[in-house]
Amino acid sequence: MSETGTIVKNVVEYIVTEIVEDKKEVKVDISSNTDESVQIEVRTAPSDMGRVIGKRGRVARAIRTVAQAAADEEGLESSVEFVD
Repeated sequence: MSETGTIVKNVVEYIVTEIVEDKKEVKVDISSNTDESVQIEVRTAPSDMGRVIGKRGRVARAIRTVAQAAADEEGLESSVEFVD
């Protein structure tokens, strides 16, 4: 089987890439993963970070919810960090 958390990474990367204007600056990495959890780090251009986080963090919360749904497919817990 593939590396743990790749489904989550791919889902988050797709969503973030569709939201931002500067698609080349999007970097989504698995910062740590275990048999039970995966942590994803998202980096974008500084001008796009506001779009990804959204008003009052609504977009970020939605991304985290979808990431957890993807993680459930692999039997994992997920966390998504948005890094400046």
